[in-house]
Amino acid sequence: MIDLRMDFHSSTLPVKKMEWRVPLSDLDFGPQEEEAVLRVLHSRWLTMGSVTQEFEGRFAEFLGVKYAIAVSNATVALHLACIALGFGKGDEVIVPSLSFVATANAVRYTGAHVRFADILSSQELNISPEDIERNITPQTKGIIVMHYGGYPCRMEDIESLAERHNLVIIEDAAHAPGATLKGRYLGTWGDAGCFSFFSNKNLVTGEGGMLVTNRHEVAEKVRLLRSHGMTTMTWDRHQGHAYSYDVIELGYNYRLDEIRSALGIVQLEKLEQNNLKRAQITDQYRQALNHTSLEIPFTQHKGQSAHHIFPVLLPPGSDRQAFMDNLREKGIQTSIHYPPIHTFSYYRHLYPDIRLSNTEEVAQREVTLPLYPTMSEAQINTVISAVCQ
Repeated sequence: MIDLRMDFHSSTLPVKKMEWRVPLSDLDFGPQEEEAVLRVLHSRWLTMGSVTQEFEGRFAEFLGVKYAIAVSNATVALHLACIALGFGKGDEVIVPSLSFVATANAVRYTGAHVRFADILSSQELNISPEDIERNITPQTKGIIVMHYGGYPCRMEDIESLAERHNLVIIEDAAHAPGATLKGRYLGTWGDAGCFSFFSNKNLVTGEGGMLVTNRHEVAEKVRLLRSHGMTTMTWDRHQGHAYSYDVIELGYNYRLDEIRSALGIVQLEKLEQNNLKRAQITDQYRQALNHTSLEIPFTQHKGQSAHHIFPVLLPPGSDRQAFMDNLREKGIQTSIHYPPIHTFSYYRHLYPDIRLSNTEEVAQREVTLPLYPTMSEAQINTVISAVCQ
């Protein structure tokens, strides 16, 4: 079986696809998803319309939030949240560095600067409220938190901090659909929450995202900006509700289509059960690896995690590449979450003097093991056996 995707750094010859015994993640797709997509195809309306509106409504109802706006991916959800909350040139926004680069990029798109805050510890890989406070300046306008692995940040402390300093909060909840803290869903604590539906996430549409908020003015701004700043949509005109439109903002094409929304509706119905399966696999991993030399983060945590990934920390001084290569030889896929954002060339050039001791120390030792709800017992045992050897 040949994978026709090319690596532009290498030759243009096709590369043989790796056949994993245990991939890092996998889809829980079946007849329900197929039927949902076929219904959209048979309707002959593929762009944003009634199915997307239904997905938004169901997602908002699930989280108990007033507004949910579907967008093309989580990066643009973050971007729109930054714009709607007024970030711009001269502003600073505090973000974690132990996150996917989009968390910081979304701030930079607006012209604002980021200030990177450290994580709490090797046990709790989320942003530190104390380091957030140390980074506050007169130019600070907001905080972006990222619920690493689906484990809740210390939102009560961060919420209190934001209130004292008159700052807004954006939650990067890409890892955390269905996770809760104090009975409140993650993504609903801040002024806006941003979710990802990428192919390796807990709720999968391939590409896609959702911005949620309880603030009417934020929702209205985001709805306007996601579709070119237009006052009416193609779906509205198709339904006979309008004949033309005005453009009142410099907007973007950040819409979600009906096929992905149809997948999202089905996946949302599976979310709670699949998160429970993830939790059960996480418990199996922890029990089996408890007596190894690996350090397991988040063994003590508040709230209910979405268990998006299973990170482990190798002992200091370990050869991480050798560890990952050994698992690869056994057909087990692993990854790293994440190379710290402040160490990338773009950000090193922009902010050359950043030092985050906890983030940097953890990032050198972290390896992510496979975790997905359709893992078989044989696959789980294969991973455990390989890691324990």
